[in-house]
Amino acid sequence: MKRIAIIIAGGSGKRMGQDIPKQFINVYDKPIIIYTLEAFQNHPSIDGIIVVCINGWFEILRSYAKQFNITKLVSIVNGGECGQESIKNGLLEAKRLYSEDDIVLIHDANRPMVTPEVISDNIATCEKCGNAVTVIPCTTVVLGKTDDNYSKEVIDRDKIYLTQTPHAFVLKDILSAHEEAKQKGITNTVASCSLYIELGRKVYYSTGDETNIKLTTLGDITIFKALLNTKLMDWMK
Repeated sequence: MKRIAIIIAGGSGKRMGQDIPKQFINVYDKPIIIYTLEAFQNHPSIDGIIVVCINGWFEILRSYAKQFNITKLVSIVNGGECGQESIKNGLLEAKRLYSEDDIVLIHDANRPMVTPEVISDNIATCEKCGNAVTVIPCTTVVLGKTDDNYSKEVIDRDKIYLTQTPHAFVLKDILSAHEEAKQKGITNTVASCSLYIELGRKVYYSTGDETNIKLTTLGDITIFKALLNTKLMDWMK
């Protein structure tokens, strides 16, 4: 059984307010997407990497992959009109290259701090349960919102988990979910886990990490730099 990472890098990153897609922004002379690819390149259980990339950036990505020795990169495919379509494009490429009994790990390109432990637990949970969604517990007070922008409800945070990526599935199972979604007219789910739940399927939790942040705004870049500096200081001790 092989394990393939599908990195979703099809977004334009408009909320960053930059001229280039957020996943290609340089942080300490390295594009964000390369930090992400290195996490899967360096993990011994990952056999190959497919990147779903924004159109027009294929050759740039190939050049970066060569520069930073991302040897597990096997294919780059176009993103879609929405996240669901982009993921499906990556899955179809995985089907072309691998067995439908293999495991795919779907991961956001702009989550560059994913740890080996998070990847390992995601794989182990999928192998045991059939799928795995990386989550962390909710540690803050959660209020229900009304249309008038006030709250009279506190939601039990013990019943809430915050999702991260990767999400791991047996390839044939997640492909069948996308086919079922097509038949039911479901076209724009925000994540693979929500697609599964919308179809009435169970998802199982694997353990995430607070540092596995998603870089969406320029403020997130500042946090990312701080985490990188902390990681470097720990390595030097």
